Amino acid sequence: MTHPDAIPERGADREKQVQTIFSEIAPRYDLLNHVLSLNIDRAWRRKAVDALGWDRAPDGRYLDACAGTYDLALELAERERFGGSVVASDFAQPMLVVGQPKVEGRRVAPVCGDTLELPFPDAAFDGATVGFGIRNLADLDRGFGEFRRVLRPGARLVVLEFTTPPNRLVNAGYQFYFNRILPVIGRVVSGHPWAYTYLPESVKRFPGPDELASKLVGAGFATADYRLLSFGIAAIHVAEV
Repeated sequence: MTHPDAIPERGADREKQVQTIFSEIAPRYDLLNHVLSLNIDRAWRRKAVDALGWDRAPDGRYLDACAGTYDLALELAERERFGGSVVASDFAQPMLVVGQPKVEGRRVAPVCGDTLELPFPDAAFDGATVGFGIRNLADLDRGFGEFRRVLRPGARLVVLEFTTPPNRLVNAGYQFYFNRILPVIGRVVSGHPWAYTYLPESVKRFPGPDELASKLVGAGFATADYRLLSFGIAAIHVAEV
C-alpha cells in the first residue's frame, strides 16, 4: 500500500497517485468535507465566488477546475442573477460521476480534464475558480500557466485553499486537529487507509500565501492578492489577467 510520504513532490507519479486517492474517496467526499471543516467550507465557497467578480459578465462562461463533486461550481451557477455557464473540470472522473445528480438541470457542464493540460482553447473563459485542489497539482507553475492561458483579458482566477494559521495559539490547535483528529475521522468514514493522512501532509508541503501570490504573478497574471479566512485556516487568492 502506498503511503502519502511516498507521494512525489512533482511529476507524473504524483499526478497518478493523487488521481487515485480522489477517485477512491469520491463516495464519501461531500460528507467528509462538511464534517471535517465543521461546515465552514460552505461559507468559504460563498466568499470565493463573491471574489470572482462574475457580476461584471453575468452571462459569461466560467471554469471551475479540480471541481470534485461540484460544490464550488454550483455556488456560482445558483447565484440569483447569474445567466452564464460553468464548466466543471476534474481529472478524477468518479468525483464527477458521484456529484452528477447535484448538477442535473443546472448551468454546469462536467468535463473530465487535467488542470495541467486544460482541454480548452486560449481565452475561453470570463473567470475561473479552484477550491481545495490547487495544492494537489503535480506542477503548480504549469497549472497557473494553464489558467492564465484559458482566461480572457481582465478575467479573474480565484483560488480557495488551506493554509497555516499565522497565530501560534491558533496554529497549535489547528495542527492538533489536522494531524491527530482529522485523519482518524477521515479513515473511519471514508474507509480509505491513508487518504486523510495525505491531506495534512499536502498542506504542510504547500507554499504559503505570499509565495503563492508570487507564483501567480510569475505565471503571467497582472495582479495577485489574498486574504485569510477563519484565523488563517484557509485563504482566498485573487489573480487578474
